[in-house]
Amino acid sequence: MDLSFSEDQAAVTELFSMFFSKECDGEVVRAHEPLGHSPELWRKLAEMGITTMGVPVDSGGGGLSLLDLSLVAEVFGQSIAPVPLVESVVGARLLAAAGSRDSMGVSLGDTAIPAIALHPAVDGLARLVPAAGVADVVVGLDGADLIAVRPVEAGAMPPRTNFGCLPIADVDFRGPTRRVLASGHDARSIHSAAVREWKALTASALVGLGRRALGIGLDYVKDRQQFGVPIGSFQAVQHRFADAATLLDAAELMCRNAAWSVDVDAADADALVGQAFVIASEAAQNSASDSLHFHGGYGFMLEYDIQLYYRRAKAWSVIWDDPRRELQRVADALYGPVGGN
Repeated sequence: MDLSFSEDQAAVTELFSMFFSKECDGEVVRAHEPLGHSPELWRKLAEMGITTMGVPVDSGGGGLSLLDLSLVAEVFGQSIAPVPLVESVVGARLLAAAGSRDSMGVSLGDTAIPAIALHPAVDGLARLVPAAGVADVVVGLDGADLIAVRPVEAGAMPPRTNFGCLPIADVDFRGPTRRVLASGHDARSIHSAAVREWKALTASALVGLGRRALGIGLDYVKDRQQFGVPIGSFQAVQHRFADAATLLDAAELMCRNAAWSVDVDAADADALVGQAFVIASEAAQNSASDSLHFHGGYGFMLEYDIQLYYRRAKAWSVIWDDPRRELQRVADALYGPVGGN
C-alpha cells in the first residue's frame, strides 16, 4: 500500500498549511470567541475557492476527491481556525448532488456559507446544526423532503452557547424561505451521503487537532523544569505521549482509508467512516487532555493555547452524537442490527 501523497495532494496540503500558519494563531481563535467565526478569515479562504473545491468539475467545482479534502481538513484541524470549513465543503457538495449549486439566491462561488443539518428535523426544527449560526443556506431533512432554507430571512435563532465556541444554532425548516430540493429515496440518499462526508472530514480535522495538541504539549514538557530537569525526561510523561502519538497514527490511517472508501463507493464505507470518527475523537481528546494536564494549572488558563484545543476536541467529537451510539451504528453496519439474523 502506497500512502505517499500525489504531487497534487502535496501541493494542496502545502498551500493550506502555509495559509493557516500565516493567517491563524491562538490569538485569532481567541479574538473570535464565543461565536467561533472570523468573516475576514473566511473571505480569504473563499477567494481561494475553498467552498467549491470539492464540487465535481461538471458542476463548476474543483473536482477534489474526499481523500484530497480530508488532507485539507487535517491541516485545518491543526489550526482550529474559526471558520466553517468542513460544513461549507460538505454543504456545497450536497447542493451540487441535488442539482442546486445556486440555491436560495446564494451563489457558492462567493463568500456564501452552506451548511447541513446532520439529523432530521423534528416538527420542522433541526437542533444544534453545525455552522448554522453563520450560514447563508442550511440543508436538511424534514420528513421525506430535503429542504433548503435561508436562516437569516427565516428568522434565525441565536447561536447556542457551547463549550467549543462553535457557531451552532437551531434551524426552522418550515419558515417562509423553505425550498424542497428532493423527496423520498433521493432526499434520504443525498443527505446520508453528505452526513457520511461530514463525519469523514471532521474525523480528519480531529486528527490534525490532536497532532497540534501533542506538539504543544511536547514543547511545554521540554521547557518545564522540575527537580532540576525537564519534566519531559520523566518516563511517565514520555509513555503518555508515546501512546497518544501511536493512537493518532492509527487514527490518521483509518481516516484516509475511510475517505478513500467513500471515493470508490466501497460496500463497507459507512462502517469505515464510523470507525474513523470514533478513533479520531478518542485520539484527539486523549492528546489534548494529556497535553493540558502536563501543563499543570497553566493548562486551564485562557492565555495558554492548549485549552483552546482541549475544548474543541471535546466539542467536535460530540456535535454529531454520543460516540457510544456511533459505535453501535458501526456494529450494526458490520454485523446487522441487534436481534437480527
